[in-house]
Amino acid sequence: MANHSNTYFEILQYARTLIIAGGYSAFSYADIAEYVGVRKASIHHHFPTKVDLVQTLVRLYREETEAAIGALEQHFPEPGDRLQAYIGYWLGCVGDVTKSYCVCALLATQIPSLPQEVVLEVRAHFRTLSAWLTSVFERGAQQGSLRLAGEARAEAEQFMATVHGAMLSARAYGDPQVFGSITQPLLDRLAVRP
Repeated sequence: MANHSNTYFEILQYARTLIIAGGYSAFSYADIAEYVGVRKASIHHHFPTKVDLVQTLVRLYREETEAAIGALEQHFPEPGDRLQAYIGYWLGCVGDVTKSYCVCALLATQIPSLPQEVVLEVRAHFRTLSAWLTSVFERGAQQGSLRLAGEARAEAEQFMATVHGAMLSARAYGDPQVFGSITQPLLDRLAVRP
């Protein structure tokens, strides 16, 4: 990654917070300028358009996700433990307003109104996540450590949809505990707990 100023990263971080709080259309450069303490022209210097800003934000989010997947692969040798750790990460986030929801899942709900450049980044995130989960399910099935009801790819898609849906339900009810009450039975069904 190129050398960027602290302002560059502050802009991205606050934009992420605003997207999680209200979506793509719920913020402007004026909102960011006020919070970061810069002029709008400074934001335009780093990100000429809002599309550039959000596209960069999602690209960086994807990179964070890929790094986190790599860490899960390295630190959790068993497929079931990887799934438990993945859900555990989100369980730790759902009570935090600044990161309680996957940025790409939130943006996916807005795809009909998003610029195509952002849509492509969001879809790439889901393809990466799906491919990784499919590989986890395939390994778990081969090792006999995960009990699958169908093919690994379908199980991965169901798992991903359940986790993201649980985030949505927790947000809708204003109750972070809803996330665990939805995801724990999924883990139990897959026999990922001893």
